[in-house]
Amino acid sequence: MPDHGGPRQNVSFPSNGRTAHGYLARPPQGVGPGLVVVQEWWGLTSHVADMADRFAAEGFTVLAPDLFGGTTTHDGAEAARLKRELPVERAVEDLSGAVGHLLALDGVVGDAVGAVGFCMGGGFALMLAARAGDAVAAAVPFYGLPADPDFDYRGLTAHVLGHFGELDGSIPMAAVDEAATRIGEATDVRPEIHFYPAGHAFMNDENPLGTYDALQARIAWRRTVTFLWGHLG
Repeated sequence: MPDHGGPRQNVSFPSNGRTAHGYLARPPQGVGPGLVVVQEWWGLTSHVADMADRFAAEGFTVLAPDLFGGTTTHDGAEAARLKRELPVERAVEDLSGAVGHLLALDGVVGDAVGAVGFCMGGGFALMLAARAGDAVAAAVPFYGLPADPDFDYRGLTAHVLGHFGELDGSIPMAAVDEAATRIGEATDVRPEIHFYPAGHAFMNDENPLGTYDALQARIAWRRTVTFLWGHLG
């Protein structure tokens, strides 16, 4: 069913000659490293905005781009259609625009940002890192990989931390291992990968798939925040 709350947009930014939209959350102190948060296939929902707020509370300036242009859903079939119809190149351009917008904001420290993505967004976080090069210093995919298993990771210089579920039927552990190997072969990066006794979307406390795991989510959250500060702070 549609998410009648609508997308959580509060900012616009330029992206390859177009105007993109997203949700911006600033840290309490007003100053901190930049972080791009990439949505799941449900769209820029209240859950994505909540994750952005949580990262902001940890000290980051966070921008979550709206890759679906204002559409959100809680229906799996519609989400699959939205993902299928999303032009991959345009999405990566919007994410690249988000990186540039963050780095130009007052209060964003450093010359590189982090990228965290969930489900579909996990793959896009890696694709963004490969596109943006040194402008992305840390990439954290949660249970997501590029749709193309032969994706070319050359250009990726970011440190990579991956979180995946052992019980995730959509992303076999072998596929994760293969992606980590491909990253290592194409770059100087050696990804840090963690597997959890959980299913897909175990971080999503709105629990659309019935797979939320509070304990594993807390463990992955603390690992992520520590990792981001280690490479962005």
